[in-house]
Amino acid sequence: MRFIALAVSALTISCAVEAATTPAGTSYTPGLGEIMSATQMRHAKIWFAGKAGNWELAHYELDEIREGLDDAVTFHPVFKNVPVSAMLDQFTAQPLADLDAAVAAKDRTGFRKAYDSLTGACNACHQAAGHGFIVIKRPGAAPFSNQAFTPKTR
Repeated sequence: MRFIALAVSALTISCAVEAATTPAGTSYTPGLGEIMSATQMRHAKIWFAGKAGNWELAHYELDEIREGLDDAVTFHPVFKNVPVSAMLDQFTAQPLADLDAAVAAKDRTGFRKAYDSLTGACNACHQAAGHGFIVIKRPGAAPFSNQAFTPKTR
């Protein structure tokens, strides 16, 4: 698990470095795999934030997932003959809305149900896109040992 966390971190850092060092006048477009790897990381962070009752962090990461999915649509409207926007709308719109509502309500039971629904939607989307070998699940261990997921006491 630590290897996966390190690999995701390295990928994220390498994307940031590549974007920062792209020569003037050129642009960098993240690959769909890079966008989805960041989405997977945020999916795990949402789980640990919600599990710990850190609703502010869960909300933040949920917004970041939405931004990443928007980037997927912007940069890869069609990927290997798969209409990305239509697929994401079909599979993730309702689960994201349900998770957002559970986070806003600070509803632990609703959160678990909505999180699992989003996870199932990700897997259904992967299946429909011909990438059923990519299976997402609830994380078993926090991916980052350098982040606290419990809410900050004020």
